[in-house]
Amino acid sequence: MAADTNKTRRIGDVEVSAIGLGGMPMSIEGRPDEERSIATIHAALDAGITLIDTADAYHLTATDVGHNESLIAKALASYGGDTSHVLVATKGGHLRPGDGSWTLDGSPKYLAQAAEASLKRLGVEAIGLYQFHRPDPKTPYEDSIGAIRDLLDAGKIRMAGISNANPEQIKQANEILGGRLVSVQNQFSPAFRSSEPELELCDELGIAFLPWSPLGGISNAGELGSKHPAFHELAAELGVSPQRLTLAWMLAKSPYVIPIPGSSRPETIRDSYAAIDLQLTAEQVATLDAA
Repeated sequence: MAADTNKTRRIGDVEVSAIGLGGMPMSIEGRPDEERSIATIHAALDAGITLIDTADAYHLTATDVGHNESLIAKALASYGGDTSHVLVATKGGHLRPGDGSWTLDGSPKYLAQAAEASLKRLGVEAIGLYQFHRPDPKTPYEDSIGAIRDLLDAGKIRMAGISNANPEQIKQANEILGGRLVSVQNQFSPAFRSSEPELELCDELGIAFLPWSPLGGISNAGELGSKHPAFHELAAELGVSPQRLTLAWMLAKSPYVIPIPGSSRPETIRDSYAAIDLQLTAEQVATLDAA
């Protein structure tokens, strides 16, 4: 794949940077102060990132629901350049009651309310990409996706996606949405590869696959290398960080893969974005696939 074709990819009919920014670390436990978070988002925009992923559940307590959505809206509003081409993707269906736990509500009533609240926090007329965050065992999946379809039909959201889904749910969601499913966001990293079938299905269907926690939640290069020596060794050989190599490996797996590494520091998102310029050979990709 030539370098210039690696810089952007498509979600539905929207062209976005091949690497996105995951906003969660800026709003949950251990989050930095707001100034550093906004500097991180601005650094991402400066680098060329045009996809930012968030969720209404990215917050700490029951009193700051939607913290990350509000933070992103503030960062975009305070940015000196044009942000009209930036796609903000958010999610609904996951909740944090404030005690550190994560709960689920995939009911149509809740999703409709959650989308309205996200609209207000983001300050937009329609959400660019709205994703059903995680299946709720208490609600039939078709009912949850039906609610997303209704939001799409009503113009509340421009595009629809799902997260944490298996192959059957991907097919079911796409059918319920009338072929309008544009993205699937699942966990995928060197340490977590059980979403390979979903990645392959998205490649087959032409649907964007957004790996969340693509670096396995590991921010320390030494830790990543000790757990995945092949990544560490090849990164050292190429003179890049293991994180950058990991993202380049993902980009090489399919033209529909768009990793969204979480970041809360300007320097880390700059390094992540640089993965678009790291071209791996087929042999190198095969080595990492087998690692």
